[in-house]
Amino acid sequence: MKLGISALLGLIIGLEREIKRKPVGLKTSLVISIISCLLTIVSIESAYSFPGSDQVNVTMDPLRLAAQIVSGIGFLGAGVILRRDNNSISGLTTAAIIWGAAGIGIAVGAGFYIEAIVGVILLIISVEFVPSFIAMIGPKQLRQKEILLKLTIKNKNDISAVMERIDAENITVKNVRIKDRGEDNHLLQLRILIHQRQKTTEIYYTVSTFKEISAVEIESL
Repeated sequence: MKLGISALLGLIIGLEREIKRKPVGLKTSLVISIISCLLTIVSIESAYSFPGSDQVNVTMDPLRLAAQIVSGIGFLGAGVILRRDNNSISGLTTAAIIWGAAGIGIAVGAGFYIEAIVGVILLIISVEFVPSFIAMIGPKQLRQKEILLKLTIKNKNDISAVMERIDAENITVKNVRIKDRGEDNHLLQLRILIHQRQKTTEIYYTVSTFKEISAVEIESL
């Protein structure tokens, strides 16, 4: 029964990651949740299966294995954290959910069914609904998304003109990077902030009309 409940709760967590096409999906969450539950059961049961004798007094911690799960799961979590560049890191939420799936398995294995179910419900609410709600009522920065713009400009004297035109379009520039690729080839890399409802294609169409720019590459972060 414990393994079945753990599998069901792990399935719910895994579906959330699977729908979002994250590296850790359904199968990984199921394995983590079920095996964490199994190890917790083994840890508890084995502590009372070997009570010792008159000659030898055996004292065991019922949750010794469970304690090792919490630290050991960090290796899996570290494997899904990716560093794109100096200012962008992805995979932290997925790593936290891996840790959460292990925690759910431990809770079920220890017999805390209600707490485990409530934990999964709160986890899904926190990941799926709370960010959108906070974005609606929170400060302006929470309603913005970040986009990476790579603009190829032939004449370096046109760089300042491009920056002025971007500012005129009410586009917030977060970071600027300029790289010379040759005498008539300069890369202007910009991290910009736009409203989360604004489409990336709109920015592309706007920037591509600048006569100073010979090529445009755009990416949502």
